[in-house]
Amino acid sequence: MTTPITPAEPSNAQLVVAITARALFQLEDGHDLFEREGVKAYADFQRQRENEALAPGIAFPLVKKLLALNAGAPAGRPRVEVILLSRNSSDTGLRIFNAIEHYGLGIIRAVFTSGAPVYPYIKPFGAQLFLSANPESVRRALEHGVAAATILPAKSAGDSAGEASTPDEKEDVSGQLRIAFDGDAVIFGDESERVSQQDGIAAFHAHETERAHEPLSGGPFRGFLAALHELQQAFPARNSPIRTALVTARSAPAHKRVILTLREWDVRLDEALFLGGRDKGPFLQAFGADLFFDDSKHNVENARQHVATGHVPHGVSNP
Repeated sequence: MTTPITPAEPSNAQLVVAITARALFQLEDGHDLFEREGVKAYADFQRQRENEALAPGIAFPLVKKLLALNAGAPAGRPRVEVILLSRNSSDTGLRIFNAIEHYGLGIIRAVFTSGAPVYPYIKPFGAQLFLSANPESVRRALEHGVAAATILPAKSAGDSAGEASTPDEKEDVSGQLRIAFDGDAVIFGDESERVSQQDGIAAFHAHETERAHEPLSGGPFRGFLAALHELQQAFPARNSPIRTALVTARSAPAHKRVILTLREWDVRLDEALFLGGRDKGPFLQAFGADLFFDDSKHNVENARQHVATGHVPHGVSNP
């Protein structure tokens, strides 16, 4: 059993994460039925089972760790809020709220759109991150300036193509929330990645060396990283329940610009892995990432052999 971590001092920092029902719970059976037979069949299916708890979905372990950061927070001032966004109706969504109650998740706000897009409601809630199982919803959120990713489960060694492991309810003995980020086109803009893809690695290194003291532009996840960093400040650095890592294909001499950019932004990343093109998956497993964000489909497929991964469809790698 882990010892609760006491914040170093009161903080007004709040992290707001919006998540879809299909990312939080296993709703694929019902979704497949909807695709085959339509809304009425789906509605009947959910009503008949509304008192049966839904199984945990891809993002369930992550959400539990996020909400656990509220332990000891002042009443009415949670450090983290998770907002549920769903294309269900409020009627079929009752089963989802029942599952939230069953698992004791502290989620009190939700939007049910009866099939309409959910992304317009992300910004009014002030969410810094949106996680969905629907790639189109993720793209629309990114277009509207919200950090967003299509969350994909880790594949176990025995999984066949297209299948993935299901999260269980075993507790991480550390209880620490561990989030890892790619650099270019995720935390940073994609201008350097464009040089690499268009002109080659030698041109990329020359470009980054010449501009080592020129801060990189911010990518779609800069705001989320800043919010996560601010939340970290509420806890003692030596015993924080949050740990972050940069896991990038960059290597020396392209490392310098990254370090100086983060210094300019006054943002802390606990670990930085400059892998020089090595596969990221084994390193993410060694870090123990609860979730890793990357724009490259190749990196995403490699990473999800080991950890849950969010694809960020942004930048030159995602035309």
